[in-house]
Amino acid sequence: MKSGPVAFLLWLLCLVGFCGLHRFYTGRIWTGLLWLFTLGLLGIGQIIDLFLLPSMVRQANLERRVETMEATRLR
Repeated sequence: MKSGPVAFLLWLLCLVGFCGLHRFYTGRIWTGLLWLFTLGLLGIGQIIDLFLLPSMVRQANLERRVETMEATRLR
């Protein structure tokens, strides 16, 4: 399960130049790379992610639950 506080801590690392780590954490690899190379879309995307982060964590947790349910159902 992904944790909201951990995601916010990773989001804060953009203040020292490591933008996009919260996106890697929630399973969004390609946009994480985009954020990493563009400094969070020049900071604008980083600010928007502050409000979108709780839903990204919820979605990542939901996707993991669905994958687990499908794996146990196929056994």
